[in-house]
Amino acid sequence: MILTTKYFGPIEYEQEDCVIFPIGLFGFEEEHSFLLLPFESGGGKLLCLQSTVTPALAFVVMDPFSLRPDYFPELAPSELEQLGVHESQELGYYVLCVVRQPVGESTVNLKCPVAINPQSRVARQVILETEEYDMRHPLAEFGRNEGGGPC
Repeated sequence: MILTTKYFGPIEYEQEDCVIFPIGLFGFEEEHSFLLLPFESGGGKLLCLQSTVTPALAFVVMDPFSLRPDYFPELAPSELEQLGVHESQELGYYVLCVVRQPVGESTVNLKCPVAINPQSRVARQVILETEEYDMRHPLAEFGRNEGGGPC
């Protein structure tokens, strides 16, 4: 299939490349199918979560462990069950980034990560039940003001 993306232009993909969100993302509950596409200059830590239905809808996401190696998301048992795993560590995690200029003013949401089962490619955005993480951590807080991509 061919999809015209927000950041990469037209790309070819297969249905098995899709990450499926059975209940959508917060505020985008009607969107269920996305592609996870790496930005060339992001070194695998900066990616695009691109809707396969709405070409203009794409989110910049980051590997939270590249920002905070001690990041430790703990999901509720019901969330783990919905994702088809027994432990939070079995999942891959990405955090949404709000891109601002200058880049150091961009923020990441460590409180509400996207959790993905790497085997089934089923995903869910969750709210972590901890006060340790906020919804708007400035990127400058992590010393990530180098440029290297849109975030």
